[in-house]
Amino acid sequence: MYALVDCNSFFCSVEKVFHPGLEGKPVVVLSCNDGIIVALTPEAKAIGLHRGDRAFEVRELMRKHGVEVFSTNMTLYAAMSRRVTSILRQSIAHVENYSIDESFCDLTGYSRYCDVVELMRELREKIRLWTDIPVSIGIAPTKTLAKMGSKYAKQYAGYRGVCLIDTESRRRRALELFDLADVWGIGRKTCAALLRCGIRTPLEFADRSSSWVRAHFSIPTVRTWLELNGTPCIDTAEVLRNRTLCTSRSFGKMITDPDSLAASVASFAASSANKLRAQRSSAALVTVFIGSNPFREDLQQYGASASEPLPNPTSDTLEITGAAHKALKSIYREGISYKRAGVVLSGIVPDESVQADLFDPVRNRPERCLLMEEMDSINRRYGIKTLSLAAEGLRQQEWKPKCEHRSGNYLTDIDELLTIRI
Repeated sequence: MYALVDCNSFFCSVEKVFHPGLEGKPVVVLSCNDGIIVALTPEAKAIGLHRGDRAFEVRELMRKHGVEVFSTNMTLYAAMSRRVTSILRQSIAHVENYSIDESFCDLTGYSRYCDVVELMRELREKIRLWTDIPVSIGIAPTKTLAKMGSKYAKQYAGYRGVCLIDTESRRRRALELFDLADVWGIGRKTCAALLRCGIRTPLEFADRSSSWVRAHFSIPTVRTWLELNGTPCIDTAEVLRNRTLCTSRSFGKMITDPDSLAASVASFAASSANKLRAQRSSAALVTVFIGSNPFREDLQQYGASASEPLPNPTSDTLEITGAAHKALKSIYREGISYKRAGVVLSGIVPDESVQADLFDPVRNRPERCLLMEEMDSINRRYGIKTLSLAAEGLRQQEWKPKCEHRSGNYLTDIDELLTIRI
């Protein structure tokens, strides 16, 4: 059995923890550069706001209803996520972080010694008491069904925060009532293909024969079908490792200076390399893209991308940044006011799959690996970007995104500790 612990409206819930008095009030969190709504509470949805709304288009609606607005602060959210995970790991032997607000718990064998529903309800209450973060939990034989259970637990108060799908009748009932487009592993194109085949619910999909599914769909969809039928076969660690990594931003101000643009690309490359090392993987290709502001029709428009292969798959920040700068030089055009840029790492493979090269241009690779480990260790202890490349420039630059409503880094920065007036 697996349990999926999902933090409810996580970004908004974290903000409410540090801003008393927001309970029951509409709260939204804006994306990088305060552009669009990326998270909102049920109260905000009730007044007509939606995820993806542009902030400037709904500003009057938010003002009218007194909506509390916050800028995204991933440092704060990540710190709170680690606290939630730490609580889970005190009671569950195997806990796997799937995302910043979701964790899978392997409950294999626990039912022999305890009631797994009550165990997870106790953990849910402990998380609420110790962090004030509400969570919804789904328990099922597969991770896909557990994710469905967590959504039911969030929607219906009768489950008291924990939904168990452990019998055939409960499985079929859950599949019958669930939205096909919301099933984990069924994307937009797959959903459209299923609808063309006359399949309207997850239950109708699960009832199709194995031969039919294998004849019409790829292996990932076959795995989803197996999971819906109660056969666990998805390795989420492998799913996370194989994804393409991308770090991109819209700039706080449009920039024309090539040095500033290069600094932004170096910063994005370093962040992508850090993510790569966190999942113990290496990348073989670096892609850089840049673009002007599409909403400024009075300015010259331009957008381009370029890719630079790496001699060997690597997660070395120095190598990846160098490749990113090389790609940037090939597409940079003078006289353009740039509004966005990004770095994409692809060709990702596990570190253990990387073969040594006799003709490796990096002669001191073992020492470079130790350097990256030490750099990551210092940044984990003292905060993101405590150590960074000189190519990333100063912390305060024009390209840095706007975050006019950002909360302090209360849990990681001694200069931003929460102050309480008594």
